[in-house]
Amino acid sequence: MNDIGVRDAGVTDVDVVVIGAGQAGLSSAYHLRRRGFEPERDFVVLDHAPRPGGAWQFRWPSLTYGKVHGMHALPGMELTGADPERPSSEVIGAYFDAYERRFDLRVRRPVDVHRVSEGEDGRLLVETSAGNWSTRALINATGTWDRPFWPRYPGQDTFRGRQLHTAIYPGPEAFRGQRVIVVGGGASGTQHLMEIAPYAAETWWVTRRPPVFAEGPFDEDRGRAAVAMVEEHVRQGLPPLSVVSVTGLPVNDAVREARASGVLDRLPMFDRITPSGVEWDDGRHVEADVILWATGFRAAIEHLAPLRLREPGGGIRMDGTRAAADRRVHLVGYGPSASTIGANRAGRAAVRDIVRLLEGVPVAAG
Repeated sequence: MNDIGVRDAGVTDVDVVVIGAGQAGLSSAYHLRRRGFEPERDFVVLDHAPRPGGAWQFRWPSLTYGKVHGMHALPGMELTGADPERPSSEVIGAYFDAYERRFDLRVRRPVDVHRVSEGEDGRLLVETSAGNWSTRALINATGTWDRPFWPRYPGQDTFRGRQLHTAIYPGPEAFRGQRVIVVGGGASGTQHLMEIAPYAAETWWVTRRPPVFAEGPFDEDRGRAAVAMVEEHVRQGLPPLSVVSVTGLPVNDAVREARASGVLDRLPMFDRITPSGVEWDDGRHVEADVILWATGFRAAIEHLAPLRLREPGGGIRMDGTRAAADRRVHLVGYGPSASTIGANRAGRAAVRDIVRLLEGVPVAAG
């Protein structure tokens, strides 16, 4: 590993730049530390968020820690004694903050990464709001929260009510007495509906495809099968699949009750939006005050565009965590590693591969 250096043009040299300090970025930084890399000397972690917590810090207050499914601890430090009634944004934000301090990861924030491009001497140039870095390897852990997906439908701009996305969902009380259309067949859409229904005057659930409800435990075999499907997708250079599209919607007592009461009765996707609601070609019409788009997110990877990593299918073809087109670039928390346990494993795998790169070990076939 090389001592940190500053070029004449204000470019700082490091071995590894980690972009993002959510679960995937912190896991990667932890494994870099374990392999002997020193923060601010051998690697730097850049995070655009104002404080620790990754995307969790932006979650709505009614998403308490007890409602969070499958939150796996970061490597090397368990999350214990958390109040299940406390907002997950507070619980996980405090946990990430303690984690960064425990392992002295020295995350720089807030730092906006503008672009990553080819630099000098086989290195990558990372241009940011806080200066530029020249690096031998890059771990991109930017997740999806910064790229909410808003579908476009005819008449959308004429709607006189309010439109908002999961990314700015304020909690259920904001919809008291209103007529609300929730669009989206994922976990967020069902959670929003079940929360909003007791407050709203009326709710409707609209999805592009009929939802698939998955009974029974999400065991190891189902988990492996889901990961394999997502891995195959990104291996082909296609955009990552959503978790729910692979696993289905998990069923618990609250979901059963919502289905029995009609809250989770689904309507097919409408054909247009009107000033007062939505319409279908068959003549149906719903009057609404709010359209809540629970339509998911896309990978926040625009800053990688200068590297030309995207395939014709729209995604980045992956070999494990490594971008197939550039051995120096790893994406963690992308595709099959877009879960808390997957991000932990991906961080370890990326660091292992980067160590081999820096040591000059050839890439294994396949």
